[in-house]
Amino acid sequence: MLKKILTLVLTLFLMLSTLPSLLPGASAATAPKNAVYVDKGNHSFIPLRFLNGLFDLRAGLTADAKSIEIAGDKNSLLLTLGQASASVNGKAVPISDLPFSENGTTYVPLSLVSTILGIGLEWNKEPASVTLTLGGAEATLPVLSGTLLKAGSSAVTSAKHTYKVGSRSFSVQTVTVSLLHPSVRLDAVLAGNTVGKTEALGSIAKRSGAVAAINGTFFDAYTEGAYKAPYGYIISGGKMLKNSPGDRRTVFAYDRNLLAELIPGSQFSARFQSGSVEGALQAGPRLLVNGSVSLNVAAEGFKDPKILTGGGARSALGLTRDHKLILLTTGGATIPQLAQIMKQAGAYQAMNLDGGASSGLYYNGKYLTTPGRLISNALVVSTR
Repeated sequence: MLKKILTLVLTLFLMLSTLPSLLPGASAATAPKNAVYVDKGNHSFIPLRFLNGLFDLRAGLTADAKSIEIAGDKNSLLLTLGQASASVNGKAVPISDLPFSENGTTYVPLSLVSTILGIGLEWNKEPASVTLTLGGAEATLPVLSGTLLKAGSSAVTSAKHTYKVGSRSFSVQTVTVSLLHPSVRLDAVLAGNTVGKTEALGSIAKRSGAVAAINGTFFDAYTEGAYKAPYGYIISGGKMLKNSPGDRRTVFAYDRNLLAELIPGSQFSARFQSGSVEGALQAGPRLLVNGSVSLNVAAEGFKDPKILTGGGARSALGLTRDHKLILLTTGGATIPQLAQIMKQAGAYQAMNLDGGASSGLYYNGKYLTTPGRLISNALVVSTR
């Protein structure tokens, strides 16, 4: 027994001795998603852990956790938490933006890092993000402005509203998801985990451990056969579950940090090939572009002449400018009315999902809107 204990101790010692001298800036279990934080003074900061390995950079806390070292091929930067000075290649320089730690994550001044290490920055208005480039490689992060999210803040909430469009009032159910919240995860889930099967929305949500779920793409609901083909791209975990080459309808897509956007179907294949897409669902038509109603159903390939005039049960999703996802259901609305509803709900970008008897919204163990049939796939939201 003593021999086994000594062997275990020696093994642990050898494992610890091989750890790098730079320690990660946060625990993976509790860390917020990687995002560039812009404070109220318009100073930008980037998570230290994101820089480690990016463009072959070496970044982390020193073994005593008092200093921050970031090194590239030519230049190195040494920072100390809360101190208004830094060391660039061994030479002391004053700095105005001080590194800090919050919510278990260490943040370093982006402007300083980019200048010293030669990283190019491109600020993107839609979606709110910044693209970092160096030596032909690039990476994009969402931008969070104002206040950092707290781990204990609400990640997913639901509400019931009444919105007036013209002379009509619509009762609306919504679920709002804070995409940059540390606990939030998204997934596009197939019924029965198989293309062509159908399943109850609540069943998909429960087996996915979801706090919220909404029906996804259109599918062949009326065929008499057991195989009910979904229409459009479906991506989960970076893998193509359902391909749809040539399909021009709008795609909801997100990356590993849940930086989400709506992409024209004609552009989606190239985006997926770039390796940046973690999950996606295709439906349409697009409802809102940059806060304004924008309907071009012909360009998306819709041929039904009643697409803009027919009313019915509707499901839709929208994105706000501060990286929130709005899941919404309502009844009796036309597509133009749905666009107005999404605008009133606070969406800046929005698209239609499958509707009619497929329309359903699930939250916290129960239906807010009960679908009238089994569905082909769903967008699910989980927290952990």
